[in-house]
Amino acid sequence: MAGMGTRFLPFSKILPKELWPLVDKPIIQYIIEEIKASGIKEIIFIKNPRRKISSDYLEKFLEKSFFSYATQNEQLGDGHAILQAEKMIKDEPFAVSMADDVVESKTPCLLQMMKVYEKLQKPILALYKLPKEKLSSYGIVGAEPIIIPGMESSKIYRIKKIVEKPAIGKAPSDLAIGGKYILTPGIFSRLKKTEKNKKGEIILAEALQKIIEDGEEIYGYQVEGKWLECGNKPAYMESNLYLSLKHPEFGPKLRKAIKKF
Repeated sequence: MAGMGTRFLPFSKILPKELWPLVDKPIIQYIIEEIKASGIKEIIFIKNPRRKISSDYLEKFLEKSFFSYATQNEQLGDGHAILQAEKMIKDEPFAVSMADDVVESKTPCLLQMMKVYEKLQKPILALYKLPKEKLSSYGIVGAEPIIIPGMESSKIYRIKKIVEKPAIGKAPSDLAIGGKYILTPGIFSRLKKTEKNKKGEIILAEALQKIIEDGEEIYGYQVEGKWLECGNKPAYMESNLYLSLKHPEFGPKLRKAIKKF
């Protein structure tokens, strides 16, 4: 949650986007609840040292034994952010959840992915099918479905390549990478070798692509549930409206207001 939230300026200078409300609680609270419901025992928040208000929220509403911090002093991409937690993670597999991606599902999204990891013991990416007109805004995978005994075969894929924001008509599939991953400690050495892009950033997707090119296996899981993005203004407003309409108290009132308008 160390990003600058530039798509939400000027308001994000005052309130970091992870604290923006989705109906009646902040975005980060949905993610924390998913992590807890998945059975994960510790969260490492990658924080921006200039955003003390986020730390204040976490320290007020979370048990101190449940979380710790790593600091990203410069905002140099999602891969660089993950690198800040290397010493704390050590040799354990770990989940990554971006602070602006919420998934509404019966079984927590990360728990779904953890069950696949238990079978494969390889990195797992959350995948979602998107309409063609949206593909150029996301990381899209080229992938082939695989069969794992005891699991739904149509949901699991071997990733063959990752194309970041492909040109219109050039996407290798309709499967986009959502903001959730299960990774192994080997990713840290890869990230350190990954060249910075034109913006000076280390990008996780580029490190994952290098792993694939070196012949190592990465898998994707088509997650069950609704992906509620909050990373740009239209997506955030749509996610807020969706959850508001489903809220038992606010939904009926909001529907009446919409009809009136």
